[in-house]
Amino acid sequence: MKLTSQALDALRVGFKATYQAAFDAEAGREDYLKIAEIVTSTAGEEKYGWLGELPGMREWIGARVVHGLAEHDYAIKNKDFELTVAVDRNHIEDDTLGTYGTRFKTLGRAAARNPNQLVFGALKAGFSTNCYDGQSFFDTDHPVIGEDGKMTTVANTDGGTGAPWFLLATREIIKPILFQNRKDPQFVSKDAPTDDNVFSKKQFVYGVDARRNVGYGMWQMAWGSKQTLDAEHYKAARGAIGGMKGDHGSPLGINPNLLVVPRSLEGAALELLNAERNAAGATNVWKGTAELFVCDWL
Repeated sequence: MKLTSQALDALRVGFKATYQAAFDAEAGREDYLKIAEIVTSTAGEEKYGWLGELPGMREWIGARVVHGLAEHDYAIKNKDFELTVAVDRNHIEDDTLGTYGTRFKTLGRAAARNPNQLVFGALKAGFSTNCYDGQSFFDTDHPVIGEDGKMTTVANTDGGTGAPWFLLATREIIKPILFQNRKDPQFVSKDAPTDDNVFSKKQFVYGVDARRNVGYGMWQMAWGSKQTLDAEHYKAARGAIGGMKGDHGSPLGINPNLLVVPRSLEGAALELLNAERNAAGATNVWKGTAELFVCDWL
């Protein structure tokens, strides 16, 4: 193939089409939407000071009590993500491009999978990564103002050392994980014969890049556990989330609806949520109490 501008333009169009087809095919698997709140970002970072506010209505006595931004200075900075492949000039000149289709399919699939990897990676990392109140997202001592006006602590985990599982409330105003998107994946190229990469390395370069990041919403909407997934620990998780209160003892009325487990806990989760009877032969009272999502991204 002669390296004319028309030939290189056609080559780029073909590579992009292969990339886009793979991207579109994988983009239908938007598992992250189950647990993530989508935030459109317009700057280098976004601030979420309001996450510290969970007020309830009060009897109007005297002047109104104005709820402004909380003191929490929680911000999510956007990060750059990229994946790049190179096509050897000799392979173009010799028309030996048969293997490159797979590379561009991989490029498209990786770009489409990025949100799933980020969101569920954040969920799994929640045992050691801070949220808006300065505590780990899953922690035993989140600070809350009690009904008596004094500071107290609340847990949204019961620890453990096994495979992690998560009970989430995803039908509330905000979902547990924040997916902050600044720029969707863009297909880019450096494929002019005069580009430095072609001149110095004989490589035509194609890639994809995006700007985004993930963070945490309300910890009250999530329970993370590394204990055995059984009726006892599941009951504790449901009770803890359902009993969550905002500052000054205001009940939040949260109803957990989604159980997220890794593939290794699929059997235990199916038995817990689908079986008619438990191991002792008694009626399984937890049957159908949550939707099950077996997550391969954990």
